[in-house]
Amino acid sequence: MWPYICQFVEKLFRETIEPAVKESNAHLSTFCFSKIDMGDKPLRVNGVKVYTENVDKRQIIMDLQISFVGNTEIDVDIKRYYCKAGIKSIQIHGVLRVVMEPLLGDLPLIGALSIFFLKKPLLDIHWTGLTNILDIPGLNGFSDNLIQDIIYSYLVLPNRITIPLVGDVELAKLRFPMPKGVLRIHFLEAQDLEGKDTFLGGLIKGKSDPYGVLQIGNQLFQSKAVKESLHPKWNEVYEALVYEHSGQHLEIELFDEDPDKDDFLGSLMIDLTELHKEQKVDEWFDLEETPTGKLHLKLEWLSLLSTPEKLDKVLRSVRADRSLANDGLSSALLVVYLDSAKNLPSVFTGSLGCGNLSERRASGLVFCESNPSEHRTIFSAKKSSSEPSPYVQFTVGHKTLESKIRYKTKEPLWEDCFSFFVHNPRRQELELEVKDDKHKCTLGNLTVHLSGLLAEEDMTLTQSFTLKNSGPSSIIKLKMALRILSLEKQVSSDLPSSVQVRKSSVPLPTKAPSQRRSASHSQLPPPTPPPPINSSTLTLQHRDGEPYSASPLRSISNLSTCMSSSQKHLSHKESTPSLASDISLPFATLELQQRLRQLQNGSAPSQFPLGEVQLTVRHSSQRNKLIVVVHACRNLIAFTKDGSDPFIRLYLLPDKSRTGRRKTGTMKRTLNPVYDQTFEFSVSMVELHRRTLDVAVKNGGSILSKHKGFLGKVLVDLSGDDISKGWTQWYDLSDDGVSSQGIRNIQDSLYT
Repeated sequence: MWPYICQFVEKLFRETIEPAVKESNAHLSTFCFSKIDMGDKPLRVNGVKVYTENVDKRQIIMDLQISFVGNTEIDVDIKRYYCKAGIKSIQIHGVLRVVMEPLLGDLPLIGALSIFFLKKPLLDIHWTGLTNILDIPGLNGFSDNLIQDIIYSYLVLPNRITIPLVGDVELAKLRFPMPKGVLRIHFLEAQDLEGKDTFLGGLIKGKSDPYGVLQIGNQLFQSKAVKESLHPKWNEVYEALVYEHSGQHLEIELFDEDPDKDDFLGSLMIDLTELHKEQKVDEWFDLEETPTGKLHLKLEWLSLLSTPEKLDKVLRSVRADRSLANDGLSSALLVVYLDSAKNLPSVFTGSLGCGNLSERRASGLVFCESNPSEHRTIFSAKKSSSEPSPYVQFTVGHKTLESKIRYKTKEPLWEDCFSFFVHNPRRQELELEVKDDKHKCTLGNLTVHLSGLLAEEDMTLTQSFTLKNSGPSSIIKLKMALRILSLEKQVSSDLPSSVQVRKSSVPLPTKAPSQRRSASHSQLPPPTPPPPINSSTLTLQHRDGEPYSASPLRSISNLSTCMSSSQKHLSHKESTPSLASDISLPFATLELQQRLRQLQNGSAPSQFPLGEVQLTVRHSSQRNKLIVVVHACRNLIAFTKDGSDPFIRLYLLPDKSRTGRRKTGTMKRTLNPVYDQTFEFSVSMVELHRRTLDVAVKNGGSILSKHKGFLGKVLVDLSGDDISKGWTQWYDLSDDGVSSQGIRNIQDSLYT
């Protein structure tokens, strides 16, 4: 299919994107694509998951783990400024959800396809001539991150691409469905966090300044930082829309706030499918990826009701019946579908003369002026009138959202959807203003009292509204739906919930792992540090194949906050090699070769003369981590008559800095050491293909010991497509690591 997909993409670029770019800015009127070549490397589907539980029987939900590493060439030319730029390669990795609905009893059996990403995919674009574009007037705000954010605005939930297959499918409903529910997150407190602040050069450990970052899909929240505390109390509440509870997770990371780089204090990932079943959970959760610490959360699943019977009860529960304020916990959700507008007024500028505002409005014209005392004549204005570039600004309470801009048209088609949390729908209202992007003037406005929706059937209204302060027949078409947020389960059980807590995908140690413990808020047992290679969970029965997404960076607490993945996966910079690197000691390899010749003493070399090392290697796209488990070594060479004191050092090349080094403990007097230690490197899937894992086995000893030395190494290639599944292998050691090969595949993939 790839050649035909390329034909479609080229048609899309030339017939849709190129005209839109030309109209968006006067300086880009000569913009054109001089070359569009998607390359000969097709997009790969590395895994497929189909949901059979918690789904509507009239739909099919399928997740595709996609990977595209393309030799794409796209060249653009802006002749007016003699500017040439382009794209040399594109990489994209993520989980694409395909929803087929409604299922029909007649061909083609499927009414429409909806395609979207649950989370932002990892996207890496190699630009050429980007600085040339930045020199063009009006484009100084252009950036790689900005382009990626635009792409995400079309592909990441709640945005989606919908392809109707039959004519009578309700397209607006498919493109912008109602959320499945709202998750209210009470981010309460933590205990026994790790102290990251140190004094006297690290000799004395102090406390931390912890804060939390929470993420559901592309919604990010950040708590305040509590100064100098290992038992912080935040007592903050966040509300998040959940469009797909199957396959989505609540991800939480704790950090210690520092002036330079914030230290990681632990993480937590909660499956929303089980949370949807439980409805209400109030528990302490053990933090992952840290030796100590636990987090107290209260999670409430709020159902969306289309009738107002329970409104009074909900208003009392959020105390909106007493307060006149428009902020606080929400009692309702307002979803606004912006369809289109018609007969918007033209925008004009004219010469000084007579005329007044009402006459100009009646003629279907809007005058944008900086001094309202000036007047323009209608007749001269018509000569210089222009088509508006309208967009719509919505405001409910303290939240304001803006639609996309539709350039140079009086009859724009937006098909945009917006969601607002409402504290009290009986008092609040939706304020709407249509504006012109070029002249920054108002084309019309409208105010809708939300109390009117309470009397409508299903609290839903589809209507064409007449705009005020606009042209004589200017209208805007909206669909509005109000939903009451109701907590169906008022009391949480005293028993531990069945909420799934997803943990790191690493192999089990030989000894029995301890189970995750979750206590109710009334019980505070002393936390037991989990073993370093613990992958058990209380209720997770099988591998959950998605989502694969990066962990969040710090961001302000805003439901609509989005951030570029490109900010998280910057290309690796060359760093200063550590003095402890074996490559910085070239005589170590020569010494090893000499020792090897002495051990062989002229006899035929054995199959693996330096021994072997067993490793598990896997990349977690979801956490943006390379996970390496060092299991054991066997048949190492003896450094002294008593054997060797081996330890293992790891680098993720080309980073050989001190901070990039990982090291196991030293095992005394053994040629077959067992480590079972887990190490992690922060690296994106895009960057991973350019990296190599350097594993060296060394003989330990004191700083001045003459028996310190190099026992062998292996260089592990990370460019394989199965890195996301993972593997466990024995690697034979060599003096340079290049000739090492895996000889025994223990298992094809690892499951949590």
